[in-house]
Parts: sequence; structure tokens; C-alpha cells
Amino acid sequence: MQGVTIVDHPLVQHKLTILRDKETSTRSFRSLLREISALLCYEVTRDLPLEDVAVETPVGPTQGKVLAGKKLVFAPILRAGMGMLDGMLELVPSARVAHIGLYRDPKTLKAVEYYFKAPTDIAERLVIVIDPMLATGHTAIAAIDRLKENGVKHIRFACVLAAPEGVDVLRGYHPDVEIWAAAIDERLDEHSYIVPGLGDAGDRIYGTK
Repeated sequence: MQGVTIVDHPLVQHKLTILRDKETSTRSFRSLLREISALLCYEVTRDLPLEDVAVETPVGPTQGKVLAGKKLVFAPILRAGMGMLDGMLELVPSARVAHIGLYRDPKTLKAVEYYFKAPTDIAERLVIVIDPMLATGHTAIAAIDRLKENGVKHIRFACVLAAPEGVDVLRGYHPDVEIWAAAIDERLDEHSYIVPGLGDAGDRIYGTK
């Protein structure tokens, strides 16, 4: 699919299989999600710009490279997106964080916002929106709409699993936002759950079912 990168690294696929297993404990689910998120982060940030700097090693001077420009912003969609945040912050500990609180109305399946907090200069930064699941796409669209209302021009979306329907809808509304995922599954069921998926990511992260 155009604008979609599938991260098919063997470690990602191995961990994803265990993550899907209904017998995986809450503790293991959290740990695996954090590990997968860190691996996804490598790919989402692969093309970040660099600049040359002089550095003095214990042996002598040399030229090195550091990230150029303002620091990243990770924007987890609450609540499940928080399960991906720590893994990404382990790789980019200086990143800023924006919180976007959305829930899916069970009748309309539309996203309803209840919280938004972001860095004041977020419009000048690359924002990576994170959520374990891209199902209908409504929540992702609402989050990206909110960011664009705040002037953000550079947005990427990272998830563990996506449904083809969600990918099509998100890319249709926001063709400028590229998607990174560990897998695209078969379809959505009648309740808009990803099949085969891994169940409700938020419930499995927090042990609420």
C-alpha cells in the first residue's frame, strides 16, 4: 500500500506472535508492546536529518553526526497509546510528549475527545502519533485533525496492527501522513475489531478485562 511501511523484521514478527496469544499475561503483554514499539521507532525515525559536529574522543578529534533541528514529539492516543510510549522514549529520551485523549463512541464508532495537551511549539516539530491499533481509522483521523488545527505540518503514524479499512480511511483523509505498522491484518469484524488482531489493546495493557 502506498504510504504504508510494514516493519517485518524477524524480532518484530516474533514478538508480535507472542503479543497476539490470548494466554500472554498482562505483564508480558506490556513488556512485549514496549519492545515492539522501540523497534518500530527505529524505522519511523530512519530518515531524520543529521548535522555534523566536532567531537573530541579520548584518542583525538573527529567529526560526528547528531540529530538536526527541534526534538521529536511522540503523541500517544490515550489510553492504549501510552503502552507504546516508554519503548519509544527509551530510544529518544529527549523527545517531547503530547497527550491526546480520545475514545470511540460504542454506537456511532466516532472518536470523542476528552483531553489534549501538547508542547507550545508543537507546530515546529515532527510529531509521531502512536496507537497500538488502527481499526476504523476514526480515532487516528481525529487525533491528526487536532494536531493540524494546532499548526502541525509534519506528522507520522505508528501502530502495531492495522486493518485494511483503517489504512484506506486514514490515507484518504490525510494522504500526507505515512503509516508504519508491524502487520496489516485481514479485516474488521462486525464490532470493528481487527481480525485476527490481538483483542482490545487497552484492556490487555491494563488488565481491565
